[in-house]
Amino acid sequence: MTTKGKKQALGRGLDAILKSPDTDITSKDISGNYVVGAVAELPIQSIEANPFQPRDHFEEEALNELAESIKYQGIIQPVTVRKLGYEKYQLISGERRLKASKIAGLKSIPAFIRVANDQQMLEMALVENIQRANLNPIEVAISYRRLIEECNITQETLGERVGKNRSTVTNYLRLLKLQPEIQLALQEEKISMGHARALLAMEEDDRRLQLLEEILRDNLSVRYIERISREEKQQKKVVTRKSNTPLPERFNRAQDNLKGVYQSKIQIKRSLNGKGSITIHFDNDSDFERLMELMDK
Repeated sequence: MTTKGKKQALGRGLDAILKSPDTDITSKDISGNYVVGAVAELPIQSIEANPFQPRDHFEEEALNELAESIKYQGIIQPVTVRKLGYEKYQLISGERRLKASKIAGLKSIPAFIRVANDQQMLEMALVENIQRANLNPIEVAISYRRLIEECNITQETLGERVGKNRSTVTNYLRLLKLQPEIQLALQEEKISMGHARALLAMEEDDRRLQLLEEILRDNLSVRYIERISREEKQQKKVVTRKSNTPLPERFNRAQDNLKGVYQSKIQIKRSLNGKGSITIHFDNDSDFERLMELMDK
């Protein structure tokens, strides 16, 4: 990836922090301690966790593999921290590297020391997190939403920050409208993002969950779910169109007459081809018995 491409992916907000000339000078203060702007070898115990870390799950096997790599090759890319006080730092990005380094038994780790307030901390952690290749779609969606809500930016601005177009951002955010069961299946890679987007097209929550069960049980393809969605949408349009067909006047008069006779809600439905139904509603068992007596007369 070229430097230019990387800048575009990081976005202006993050790039302005990480590429500032004020934070790229390795230096120590009069006491010999590293100060802001340094790339330093810091004691791991002096670095506290990032309270804005958007990830809450790290695969143990992947961490162990990274730890083994670190044992033999060391840390290729330093973590990024901000200085809180005397020999005290807070992680901005690189939590996997820090966790793996602890597993590997390292006592210190290379780190960039940067200037950042809380909002910048959150933005850097989120953007760095989004750019990881192994994020599942729900983790990406949650990070997008946090950037929008907590950093007070628009979807369009967010797209610029993470190098994505607005429609892509919108598609991820829509995943958060799915029921928890579907989101969990997507996180655990039991279904694909294509499956999730096809389920989003279904309006009824119960139907979505029913299709999820069928996908998991029968290994249904994305194309199959998309086809089912289209067919059911079309069928619903036809039913709606039929149900909106106005009743001829004589049917309206008959409906009113039946209401007077039975003293209940009467509903007459009639399709364009003349087929239909008459529905008599009752409130309880006693009301049902009353209607039965009237019908026997």
